[in-house]
Amino acid sequence: MCGIVGYIGPRDATAVILEGLTRLEYRGYDSAGIAVLDEGQIEIRRDSGKLERLKSLIQQCPLHGNIGIGHTRWATHGQPSARNAHPHLGSTGTITVVHNGIIENQLTIKEELSREGIRFNSDTDTEVIVHLVEKEFRQSGDLAEAFRKTILRLKGSHAVVMLSSEEPETLYTARIGHGGGIVLGKGEGEMFIASDIPAILSHTSDMIFLEPGQIAVVGKTGAELYTLSGKIVEERVHHVAWEAGSAEKGEYQHFMLKEIYEQPQVAVDTLSGRVDFSSTTVHLSDLDQSVENLDRYNRMVITACGTASHAGMVGKVLIENFARIPVEVDIASEFRYRDPIVDGNTIVLAISQSGETADTLAAMAEAKQRGALIWSIVNVVGSQAMRSAHGSLSMRAGPEIGVASTKAYLAPLLDLYLLGLWMGKQRGTLSEEKMKSAVLALRNIPELVASCLYQESNIRKVAKRLEQVSHCLYLGRGINMPTAYEGALKLKEISYIHAEAYPAGEMKHGPIALIDKDMPVIALVPRDPWYEKMLNQVQQVRARGGYLIVVATEGDDQIADIADEVIWVPETPWRLSPVTTVVPLQLLAYHTAVLRGADVDQPRNLAKSVTVE
Repeated sequence: MCGIVGYIGPRDATAVILEGLTRLEYRGYDSAGIAVLDEGQIEIRRDSGKLERLKSLIQQCPLHGNIGIGHTRWATHGQPSARNAHPHLGSTGTITVVHNGIIENQLTIKEELSREGIRFNSDTDTEVIVHLVEKEFRQSGDLAEAFRKTILRLKGSHAVVMLSSEEPETLYTARIGHGGGIVLGKGEGEMFIASDIPAILSHTSDMIFLEPGQIAVVGKTGAELYTLSGKIVEERVHHVAWEAGSAEKGEYQHFMLKEIYEQPQVAVDTLSGRVDFSSTTVHLSDLDQSVENLDRYNRMVITACGTASHAGMVGKVLIENFARIPVEVDIASEFRYRDPIVDGNTIVLAISQSGETADTLAAMAEAKQRGALIWSIVNVVGSQAMRSAHGSLSMRAGPEIGVASTKAYLAPLLDLYLLGLWMGKQRGTLSEEKMKSAVLALRNIPELVASCLYQESNIRKVAKRLEQVSHCLYLGRGINMPTAYEGALKLKEISYIHAEAYPAGEMKHGPIALIDKDMPVIALVPRDPWYEKMLNQVQQVRARGGYLIVVATEGDDQIADIADEVIWVPETPWRLSPVTTVVPLQLLAYHTAVLRGADVDQPRNLAKSVTVE
């Protein structure tokens, strides 16, 4: 949610910032703005709507300077408008800020400042920051101290960047709480600030990630990091191995389609170096150092949000099957508010594409405080969820730009499969025969994923059937029940069709009342241990006149006689079947959204990285 870009160096700051904001459009936003120090004066351009409006405004009224900050805003306080867009300028015209997050005590601060005669020019909570800094600066004459004291006053989770004509060679930034990530990029005689890596990846691969409770004073040649108490922090530079071109759309119409087609390579990258097919073993070196005796743990909790939670539901089946340890899946936004029962004998596994999901980070912090062993599966190396865990697995999916996650769903499915095997080996719950069979099953996975993409032309025809509908029901059982949830989520996210997923065995407990010729039912019926049960359930859909779209294993004549439409997937070992069954559902959602004229990569009201509650 929201995007931040800052720059200081020899280049034209406006061009660098606009390029960065363009690369952050996937995060979701409804207004945009930029502030540049131009011949000693802060000049601001901002407008509601897409970045093209801001770029047009800048063409009419150019900005020139070598230091500046920019922002794309996802509205929380105050409607989307030019008035509420960031950056916000203080009363003196010498200080401006951009901000991600929600200031929970903004009403108290606003009332205090209003009593002192401060007039507010927006409806946002963010504006209190710049007025507080001005107030503190008037009292102390020390801008760094004024910024620090202001940050200390704010409640909630925040990322803030400040520019001031009082110090024309410096940018200030801070990260508070679990939301609102900030990354600093180091160049040659220039520095970059961003809320996410892709914004600055074309300029540098050397990144510094701010921890919660840290402030950075950024100049052209580097940054000084401090805690909120003023203690100096040694910087840690991470080299991000992503290629800048991997964040480009290339020949594809949308990032989402590109990322769907990248999934066979994601499978290759995920398995590379972790699976030894000759010895049929799994190596997870990133976790080896995190625990000495896995047998002491008697329970596991997987916590995540959205798509990541669906991956966690598949992981529950896999880890219980391989490692014989009870696993719960807990929605991260609920976890810490329920006085969760976790202790030193519990493993808590957090899954997050960005590694900066506010609710997931808060769940991790709560579990760590209670003594649990914390693991994470994340896509962004160096992210907070990776740094704060005792051990972590990288998804190896590369940059994911489309808001509706695809390859960052498939990658953790394989990560969780490998984790289950690794834990089973550690705990002694896997026989050599079962281990060998499970490892060798991975050998053909990239090819099987690729073969699912050959169904695209057929899926495009099926999507025509969904183009005008208002509701869909998704059904799945066992290890593919979460696939139904994920398929429904994809459809509602990007096509705005109401889609509901149910465990197929629960259909008779309510959803069957909705079935008629006008509501398509999408059912997952691969040849797996739940196949016969699913056949019975789709027969009941057919008996009630429902329009039946089925994802089924190639060559299944029985299902071909029942379904109105069949999308074929290759025969896949049942524990790995969610890796193949999800691909056609991703393509189905994509083509339905395209037919309906929806903005596939930037669906309304959604953000790629949810950094506020």
